[in-house]
Amino acid sequence: MDNLKQKQLNAYAATIKKEQDDIVLQYMPALRAMAFRLKERLPATVDVNDLISIGVEEMIKLSRKYDKEQNDSFWGYAKKRVYGSMLDFLRGLDVVSRASRTLIKSIDTLVDQYFNKYECEPDDEYLADALGEDIEKIRDARNVSSVIVTLGIDDQMDIMNEENTLDRIEKENLIEKIEEILSTFDKRDQLVVQLYYYEELSLKEISEVLQISEGRISQIHKRLMNKLRERLEGK
Repeated sequence: MDNLKQKQLNAYAATIKKEQDDIVLQYMPALRAMAFRLKERLPATVDVNDLISIGVEEMIKLSRKYDKEQNDSFWGYAKKRVYGSMLDFLRGLDVVSRASRTLIKSIDTLVDQYFNKYECEPDDEYLADALGEDIEKIRDARNVSSVIVTLGIDDQMDIMNEENTLDRIEKENLIEKIEEILSTFDKRDQLVVQLYYYEELSLKEISEVLQISEGRISQIHKRLMNKLRERLEGK
């Protein structure tokens, strides 16, 4: 009798696990689409397969907890958590030293000045020469910078500030303060932030909407993030 009961339990567990695995397979196309869309906003150094792998791991964990009686859509239940796991992975790539933060800020300032003068971004060789840095350091810093601007605004504050602004501004008040600062920006700048962070458009898509070059959108975005950080720091 005990053996029969154990076999029944094993069969039930196997059925549940198969259902959980099937639901992961069912939503793999949605996960892959999410990963590729995020990859469009990242530098070439980030492998989309890493994003997919991280997403699959999270989706498997969530499938084990999913209760279809409480949530009628697995993807609706899992989507934000899967996306968050990919962003957590990107945060893990961005352990930025004080020297790196300083170099990134110097690069951003120089690139902005160059773009305003020539309407294009300088190459790495120009930046290395102008800043007296090794070209590999310049490339690494620009790659890190490209990943950082993909993250949420609060994560950018956490990574880029030498003193932790988020420790001084309570988490629940941060969005309110950000919105207050953004309301002082002109309409175009507000729209760039809205399209990038809330509508999740790529820089290329924003350039098509606003009919401004992608390079110019990139510069506007970096300038806005620098201004926002400065305002939050009280500079």
